[in-house]
Amino acid sequence: MANTILVVEDEEAVITYLTSELQFEGYTVLNATDGQAALEIYESHRGRLDLILLDWMLPGLDGLEVLRRIRKRDDLPVIMMTARDYVGDKVAGLDTGADDYITKPFNIEELLARIRVILRHQQGHQRRAQQLQVADLTLDTTARQVLRQNGLIQLTQREYELLLCLMQHAGQTLTRDELLDAVWGVDFDGQPNIVDVYIRYLRHKVDLITPHLIHTVRGVGYVLSADYR
Repeated sequence: MANTILVVEDEEAVITYLTSELQFEGYTVLNATDGQAALEIYESHRGRLDLILLDWMLPGLDGLEVLRRIRKRDDLPVIMMTARDYVGDKVAGLDTGADDYITKPFNIEELLARIRVILRHQQGHQRRAQQLQVADLTLDTTARQVLRQNGLIQLTQREYELLLCLMQHAGQTLTRDELLDAVWGVDFDGQPNIVDVYIRYLRHKVDLITPHLIHTVRGVGYVLSADYR
């Protein structure tokens, strides 16, 4: 299956050039010309994107803000593209969570090589992280299956994402706001108690047997742990 790359760039000529080169290399390419459109495509294709080429200078939300919002949700590889060649800018981009940084104008072969390196690294990481396990609860991120005592648990998409977040941070107390940002997104404008509602849904499916794994930390949030006291 071809890797899917989102190119976020406001210069039409650059988009056309990059799209042509990436498609020639066998990638599936999506385009966005501003920060808000990039986030919308990211949301609608979440889990199906493999990498983002993200320009720094964009109309509306700039690339750095787009990157900040994505990093609150997952570790999707991002290469920043910019005409800014200041060391401070590179440091800011990398500190915000960019996986790499390339300065315009760049050699397309260099960019393609950087993409290949990052995708190889990401695919190796995904193979290693294929299964998450806490006690007798197992989540397979490739098959998107959840089992407890080898029995399959049917979850909705949102329940799965919430459980995935809890299992990725097993033993760590997550606040309601952290869960809300990670699962529903920073722009969610519904009721904050939606987290409590979905925790209750999960408990009815995951914690029907003992030991109970999902625990409430009063006044703080929730933790998934096999030995919570």
